[in-house]
Amino acid sequence: MKQFDLSLYLVLDPDLCRAIGMVETARLAVLGGATMVQLRDKQATTVEMIATGLQLKAALSGTGVSLIVNDDVEAALAIGADGIHVGQEDMNATEVRKRVGDRLILGLSVETEDLARRVDPAVVDYVGVGPVFATGTKPDHKQPIGFEGLARIVAASPIPAVAIGGVKVQHVEEIFRAGAKGLAVVSAICGSPDPQAATRLIADKIAEAKK
Repeated sequence: MKQFDLSLYLVLDPDLCRAIGMVETARLAVLGGATMVQLRDKQATTVEMIATGLQLKAALSGTGVSLIVNDDVEAALAIGADGIHVGQEDMNATEVRKRVGDRLILGLSVETEDLARRVDPAVVDYVGVGPVFATGTKPDHKQPIGFEGLARIVAASPIPAVAIGGVKVQHVEEIFRAGAKGLAVVSAICGSPDPQAATRLIADKIAEAKK
């Protein structure tokens, strides 16, 4: 049984993290309460992803926090990451599962109820649902779904869901009310002058929402 906690899922952005760096941002965020970390860098080569990923793996060692790699199966396997996340336009989830085997966590982005319903729980472990709001970190994103859309898609999904897309500390309560198991944050932590404090703020809010 794969163990992972979607509560506070940090998605690293190389541009937003530039001042402190992705590895240090992740380290501080985990100290602040991040429960999962995703390495996402659409401009990086596989070699660059592996180099950053190995540093991240070392920084997260012993924390119990899962390291997920976005859309690069080769890098995920070379790093020895805990999982991989793919979008609808990326490699097919079934193909990914064949490549990575049963051990790795596999996440899939879904933007509609129909896509959520079609998810195979034997293949995919969690879904990323969004964008809840418009976000500058992914300029080509689909139409924002809002909290109502989030609730509908979460209800349609046979597996746990994490909300993504412009979500911040003030949205925590609504996200959990919609049935999501957590929120995936980018700019709310990346780019913050104090990633640990920014993460702690969200983690405290999540603890309240879960009561």
